[in-house]
Amino acid sequence: MILSWRRRRASHGGSKNSEVLNGNLETDIRIPTDFRCPISLDLMKDPVALSTGITYDRESIEKWIEAGNQTCPVTNQVLTSFDEIPNHALRRMIQDWCVQNRSYGIERIPTPRIPVTQYEASEICSRIAVSTQRGDHKRCRELVAKIKAWGKESERNRRCIVNGGTGYVLADSFHSFASVSAEKHVDLLKEILSVLTWMFPLGEEGQLKLGSASSLACMVWLLNGGDLSARQNVVLVLKELLSLNQRHVDVLAEIEGVAEALIEIIKDPICPKATRASLTAIFYMISPSPISRRFASRFAELGVVPLILEILVEAEKGICERALGVLSGICDCKEAREEASKNALTMPLLVKKMLRISGLATEFAVCILWKLCGNDKNNEGGVLVEALQADAFQKLLVLLQVGCGESIKEKVTELLKWLNLHRNKLDCADSSMDFKYLKRTL
Repeated sequence: MILSWRRRRASHGGSKNSEVLNGNLETDIRIPTDFRCPISLDLMKDPVALSTGITYDRESIEKWIEAGNQTCPVTNQVLTSFDEIPNHALRRMIQDWCVQNRSYGIERIPTPRIPVTQYEASEICSRIAVSTQRGDHKRCRELVAKIKAWGKESERNRRCIVNGGTGYVLADSFHSFASVSAEKHVDLLKEILSVLTWMFPLGEEGQLKLGSASSLACMVWLLNGGDLSARQNVVLVLKELLSLNQRHVDVLAEIEGVAEALIEIIKDPICPKATRASLTAIFYMISPSPISRRFASRFAELGVVPLILEILVEAEKGICERALGVLSGICDCKEAREEASKNALTMPLLVKKMLRISGLATEFAVCILWKLCGNDKNNEGGVLVEALQADAFQKLLVLLQVGCGESIKEKVTELLKWLNLHRNKLDCADSSMDFKYLKRTL
């Protein structure tokens, strides 16, 4: 079997066989069969041998074993041991081959680092726990930096570290040093947060430590600071934490400045990931709960409605879904509904996003439209007329035809009834359409 490495080459003097370094012809380089992983068929970067004597690329065979397989993929023999022995001789041969063919654009594979073992992960956790008890923030920071470096090396290392219970240890360390003095230990706290972003779900005890009042107060303090990297890590951690338990939202509600900080990340974006995380955190904070009304009112006062509408104009899918989710949640608040109803962008954007982004975005858009129109149906009908002018009627009919969930279907049907009562106000309305199939409102 042949796997091709392609390099552009150009003909020189009209000859198709001549090769120029910066040309445009393609040359196929054959990779020796023994250099390819039997599973992925790609050039092996970290060849390891199993107990059966067959060599695979480490990443491929680990995925095979983690999927629950207990046999060798090539021989189908049951593995007597899951030990993976590095095949250094073959790896050096592959590296030599890469060097010999570097003129064809093939880069030499780097010598892989030895993966982290479960013992090493457990050992470093113990050291962090001891250093935390002693209040040795300098030693803690050195150990956390080592974990961070391990995590950067490979996804396998990350899985090993997480499975070793590191999440709880780091959450406990963060809680302990944040309780003493956030300002004094700020560098360590920032380092811990940078690792915790890929540690979730942490476990029940870890969540309690990270969701404590002192831990959350420290995160809000960092969120209001000037360090962009720290602010990004905080909002990523908050997003995960708030999704796990409503009690974290309740504790966060008592801390001043959190709403302003989350809004600031949306106003002055750090990166798309941070924007998505901030919108997700806001969504959890305004989700139905006894305390959500206060948060919704606060976000409305901070101008989140026009901000969300501006984002929706050119938002990518992930951000668009979250922005619509926030707008749907905050429209349970009277002040937010009034703000959305007055904004000229609201109806055109809601109609535009239906059936265009995703099923979830469409559901959110319908919910927002239903809340705004339902609040206006017994009044002058200005919102309903705006919706008609934005072609909401036609879009909702299409949505019924393509299908949607029962709860959304009920809202769509109700919206069509409300809109139909105001269609005579539009000169462009088509009176020939029959809507007898719509059920009457009880």
